[in-house]
Amino acid sequence: MDWGKVVYVFFTLMSLTSTAGFLYEHTSVALFVAASLNLVSTILKLGVRNLLSAELLASSLVADLHLIPAFIYLEIVGNMEWAIALAIGALLANIFSMALVLVESARTREEY
Repeated sequence: MDWGKVVYVFFTLMSLTSTAGFLYEHTSVALFVAASLNLVSTILKLGVRNLLSAELLASSLVADLHLIPAFIYLEIVGNMEWAIALAIGALLANIFSMALVLVESARTREEY
């Protein structure tokens, strides 16, 4: 078992579910947790070397560039609607990232 892959998939999935959690319960703590987990996920993806590593990193960066402004809109501007809209964008980017992980896993399994 590749423990490095387990860790970065874990944080990617945690980022996805915590973003969905913010969309269910609109609190700044939930959004902060989602953004923090996504940043950790992005940092972990910097070391990944596989066929879809560029796409994985790009999708994680897109989610970062949605969650960080969403937190700013929620805490500083006070605009919940923009924060929710940006969090939906991050959720879509994380779903795309998980789809890439599944494609990469299926491709790796075919090589054995």
